Amino acid sequence: MARSMSERKSVWHEVEWPQERPSLGEDIGCDVVVVGGGITGLTTALLLQRQGMDVALVESHRLGSGTTGHTTGKVTSQHGLIYADMIERHGSDVARDYAQANQLAVETVGALVEETAADCEFTLAPARVYARNEQEVESLSREHRAAVELGLPASMVDGQELPIPGAAALEFSDQVQLHPVRYCLALAERFERMGGRVYEGTMATGTKEAGKHVTIECGQVSVTAHHAVVATLLPFGQLGGLFARTRPSRAYGVAAKLADEAPAGMYISASAPTRSFRPWPGGGPNGLIIVGEGHETGSEAATPRRWGDLEEWSREHFEVESFEYRWSAQDFIPSDGIPYIGRVALSDMTLTATGFMKWGLSNGTAAALMLTDVITGIENPLIDSFDPTRIGDARSIGKLIRDNLGVGGKWVADRVVERRAPDLDALERGSARLMEVGGEGVAAYRDPSGKVHAVSSTCTHLGCKVHWNDAENTWDCPCHGSRFGLDGTVIEGPAHESLARLELPSEN
Repeated sequence: MARSMSERKSVWHEVEWPQERPSLGEDIGCDVVVVGGGITGLTTALLLQRQGMDVALVESHRLGSGTTGHTTGKVTSQHGLIYADMIERHGSDVARDYAQANQLAVETVGALVEETAADCEFTLAPARVYARNEQEVESLSREHRAAVELGLPASMVDGQELPIPGAAALEFSDQVQLHPVRYCLALAERFERMGGRVYEGTMATGTKEAGKHVTIECGQVSVTAHHAVVATLLPFGQLGGLFARTRPSRAYGVAAKLADEAPAGMYISASAPTRSFRPWPGGGPNGLIIVGEGHETGSEAATPRRWGDLEEWSREHFEVESFEYRWSAQDFIPSDGIPYIGRVALSDMTLTATGFMKWGLSNGTAAALMLTDVITGIENPLIDSFDPTRIGDARSIGKLIRDNLGVGGKWVADRVVERRAPDLDALERGSARLMEVGGEGVAAYRDPSGKVHAVSSTCTHLGCKVHWNDAENTWDCPCHGSRFGLDGTVIEGPAHESLARLELPSEN
């Protein structure tokens, strides 16, 4: 009988964190400033420092504590059933660039683990997409043909080799699974040993270019450099307009201990509802990680039931003894299905990487390789396919229009909801609501003790109304994915200013 979960945090955060690095306390200069301490920023910083550049990295929280530290820990070029559609939509050349970039990332991670001597549970393993019925097998066969055409290490596997009932699987050989936080900490240690500088607890708030220099503003202090790399999941503020060409999406994870040894290798379902699982070495030989239940950020679907559905599925397919951890993660989905990597629009010195579609460990590493080449003046044959300034195909333009019309609709509808909301005294314990108090928009939550936590309901990014996330007790923006704590503190951007705390009139 599985017991209830005991820890609501990422399974990868159960580590011995090093002493927190100092925040930036004065203006500094360098060759390259990297914003963001996840896998993209740290890999880029290390590769550039290794090329003899003077690199400084700023991170708003702790290294590896963002989306990188909430992933499944898979580094693979196998991203579900994407390549056949990518060829049909964008042509073989773009699909091949994407495939080669991610396969090179798998190999690069292996090399960096060796270089840094990272104690990060690194293992080579097959990554498999499994089909649950004959119709899905047809989709696998189509994807197999596309993957082979693109030069990927793909083969078909009989359903009898699967750890759960299934018809067949598409396997990519020699892919990587690891502990993403330990890997990031090893990259950081190597980077600092080579002379790189890391500043934690330092939030970037703006960027300015003048002459041959770019300045990253971090509150009252700044970093001035010849190049800036913004690797913050989504660029902060309105940089490059990429907030309008991506959609924020959340997914959920649980870590379980089984009665028997966990299956080896990495698995993901061929169709929705997505179920992705892999071994969890930290849980011993019987440890297993299960991920899925994706939805757009700010949706009413953000409830604890998401974890419950993962638990239920796990019990149906494995003999679960206990669930140990639960967490969730956020990523951004680009309108045309290709990440944005390179120089931002109207800039020669500021580069970015975003839109990794929940495959950030490989796409982030691939981005680091490409950005390093751009900054060091090496011609990279793959990067044109990822150009952040591209317009996209007709399908992506149509999606872009629909998404932004939806954003406008939310902007209007939420203001109507706010005006029509009941008074504060109608707010029950454990509930949250948007309301209007004294003509001001309020996001209010009454905790189980009866205390009301009130902040401005207007997202500081572009003015949308935040929505309550009942799974994590946060205020999330459905327009562009910014997230805030109960006290209004920024959890995730693109917003970089907190929601204002409000003092409400005393209740009757």
